[in-house]
Amino acid sequence: MKRRGKVWITDGVHPLMFEGLEKLGFEYDYEPAITLEEVHLRISSYEGLIINSKIIVDPSLLDKAEKLVFIARLGSGLEIIDLEYAKRKGIHIINSPEGNRNAVAEHALGMLLNLANNMNRSDQEVRKRDWNREKNRGFELFGKTIGLIGFGHTGSTFAKRLMGMEMNILANDKYKTDYTLRFFPFVRKTSVEEIRKQADIISFHLPLTPETQHYCNADFIEKCKDGVIIINTSRGNVVDTQALINALNSHKVGGACLDVFENEKPNTFSQKEKEMYKELYAFDNVILSPHIAGWTHESKMKLSRVILEKLKQILD
Repeated sequence: MKRRGKVWITDGVHPLMFEGLEKLGFEYDYEPAITLEEVHLRISSYEGLIINSKIIVDPSLLDKAEKLVFIARLGSGLEIIDLEYAKRKGIHIINSPEGNRNAVAEHALGMLLNLANNMNRSDQEVRKRDWNREKNRGFELFGKTIGLIGFGHTGSTFAKRLMGMEMNILANDKYKTDYTLRFFPFVRKTSVEEIRKQADIISFHLPLTPETQHYCNADFIEKCKDGVIIINTSRGNVVDTQALINALNSHKVGGACLDVFENEKPNTFSQKEKEMYKELYAFDNVILSPHIAGWTHESKMKLSRVILEKLKQILD
């Protein structure tokens, strides 16, 4: 078997990854606790780099990566890699949204059902022997209109899960055409403007780019239906947190499900952020989770499998 050099795995992966790399002829170092600073010091000896979100691949790192042939991202988001600079250096970029799209879709649906049925609040009340049935009367998803902004891997998979709920599903994706044909008649392609007018629930499935930074801002929310529910399992910066809090206070937004946040490192919060997030956390019509929507036992295996399959295609 041809030996192909060494791969550095800088985050937790399924054991399938180790076996697959060996079959492809690679050696590997597995250091899931490695820091970004250490990667900068040692990257020059590696031909492959497997990362999650903590390793920022900017020009300064790429300039040190003299032997690097490929970078593989465990997940979908590529905003942590300077794609243009990597391309100029002839480095292949692999991501694996196929690996965790189902996990994200199921998580989003779970958060929505939780919110609709006041499950967090009623769970805590029952544990205190507080029996408030009327206060915790929920609402059904059946017949409601949901708008999906972004209809790639996760958006389209979420649509599949929603079809069984017999909802009216609207979708918009600026960069695709005919993307709802295989979902006919359950999903209807439409404009963002119509989604804002019609949707009881809006779910974001967008990459983070300069264009999508604070996509859901005060102006966006103002043009939505009163009482709209916001779901974000994409990137935290897609939603302007302060604008969302203001809309929750005014009841323009009737609830939110958030798996991602503008700052996902609580120990680095500024005083302003501490106050902002304290206010967000106080709403009992907001469901929160720590960026785990794609974080299942099954997705961990699938992510490795997808990366290995794509790497094999590159080598072939």
